[in-house]
Amino acid sequence: MPNGAKRWQVADPVPVDHLARFPDLNPLVVQVLHNRGLTDPREVSAFLSAQPGLDDPSELLGMARAVEQLRAAIGASEPIAVYGDFDADGVTATALLVLALGALGADVRPYIPHRVDEGYGLHQEALAELHAQGVRVVVTVDCGVRAVEEVAYARQLGMDVIVTDHHTVGPTLPEATAVINPRQPGCSYPYKHLAGVGLAFKLAQALIQAERQDPVGGDGSAGPLIEEGDFLDLVALGTVADLAPLTGENRSLVSRGLRLLNESPRPGIEALMRRHGTRGQTVDEDTIGYVLGPRLNAAGRMAHASLAYELLVAEYPAEADRLSERLDVLNRDRRQLTADVLERAWQTVQAEGTEQSLLFVSGPDYPAGVVGLVASRLLEAFHRPAVIVNEGEHESHGSARSIPEFHVARALDACADLLLRYGGHRLAAGFTVRTEDLPRLRHRLMAQAEQELAGRDLTPIIHADAEVPLSEMSWDLLEQLERLRPFGQENPEPLFVSRDVEVRQFRPVGPDGAHLKLYLSDGRAVWDGIAFRQGQWADRLPDRVDVVYHLQRNDWMGESRLQLNVQDIWAAGLEEVSG
Repeated sequence: MPNGAKRWQVADPVPVDHLARFPDLNPLVVQVLHNRGLTDPREVSAFLSAQPGLDDPSELLGMARAVEQLRAAIGASEPIAVYGDFDADGVTATALLVLALGALGADVRPYIPHRVDEGYGLHQEALAELHAQGVRVVVTVDCGVRAVEEVAYARQLGMDVIVTDHHTVGPTLPEATAVINPRQPGCSYPYKHLAGVGLAFKLAQALIQAERQDPVGGDGSAGPLIEEGDFLDLVALGTVADLAPLTGENRSLVSRGLRLLNESPRPGIEALMRRHGTRGQTVDEDTIGYVLGPRLNAAGRMAHASLAYELLVAEYPAEADRLSERLDVLNRDRRQLTADVLERAWQTVQAEGTEQSLLFVSGPDYPAGVVGLVASRLLEAFHRPAVIVNEGEHESHGSARSIPEFHVARALDACADLLLRYGGHRLAAGFTVRTEDLPRLRHRLMAQAEQELAGRDLTPIIHADAEVPLSEMSWDLLEQLERLRPFGQENPEPLFVSRDVEVRQFRPVGPDGAHLKLYLSDGRAVWDGIAFRQGQWADRLPDRVDVVYHLQRNDWMGESRLQLNVQDIWAAGLEEVSG
């Protein structure tokens, strides 16, 4: 499935006098930092060292009240439930807070809803069940900020609800005991884009600090039995897997969490890495994004997210091995199911026309566990907002993925009267709708997209950091670029454009020749290149090309070589590169 043409937009070169302010850095690194908005030497130094910014959890609105309520519950031995979500962010957040509260002496239990049977968010039936079990305090993680009716129901039952959620807030906040969400009105906390697990960490951090000052858990003689840093591995897992921006406090938390993952991984994570063959290798953001995150998510997509939770809190190697094997099998099943469902969705989109402003596909044969993945693949292919819905007899569950030009969470706000539950961000959202209302929802969303996107050029843009000759790529440059890690949202891996490059050799590789192996030359040296999902060039690649690529290290058979991870290819001189 080809991605189609893309426009390349290259950043303007930084002034020479600006380069002079950073004599110890490669000029291309200075250029990349400048493109990220980092121009002050002090900011650059803090970024390169991944120093935390404001790290005081008490600055979050609602935190003081939440800590007070939870400490009172711990002191009174009142059962506490941590109510999470079924994706990797929600599961890591649930594990983190259950472990932290348990170590502080709380009677605590997890609750993660079933993706298909219950769907996203708080549910009155679940709250009633927890109440019947004696739970009197519920803490949500990665959900709840739009659960106005559900929180009101819990209050009627006599339950206190503390909401921690990073999703976009609605017009009305729930009347909870405390709401912790840096996006809510009146919250001055500067880092607005913490993941759900990041906010769970801030709550745990505040509880540990309070316990250290005034013990209420355990025997009260030695302070907390845990340290704040004990949970940073979970923060890194959930933050990267949820595609949260890797800037500001997120960057610091993930950097510190990656160190913990490499130094002393939890038994479950160690078992998962050993099963995949990555144990002993450096764990970085790519390991989370392509190995660990998908397997944690596979539990909620194909079975129940409690499997991933159990893996994260597993204490014994045998249990961890059993759970990691189960998740690995589920992930293989997930890949096959996604491919099958994508093929059906692809055919439907082709039949209905690919020039619509929004792609909307629904039916009973679109399993809820993979609708988000399929929506993402359709968006990649057509660069249009995509909505995939699993139709049920009475209720239907959908996932939406969007482009920057169309704020999908606000689009759902405009359809709130049709939705039973929903939540999300600018680029991704999920919802539950009565099946009888599905045609009206489709009509409204497509009309909104048509109105907002009509006449706009929706050709996807590749934002490159600099146009350079291949001869400027070097080990020294790569080592300096590595200091910008972890890469991710809002701190993308640097991209470079090189023009009029000679193609020495090439061949299709991978399943069905989906990828392209390249050998490129600038007249001085021959460079290894790999172009994933670009095997369609195999029968028409010209002798000279323009390429946009990441500079990476390729370790193979004990040898390390520089490699160009090619993101797009044009015949030399044909692509109009804009600044």
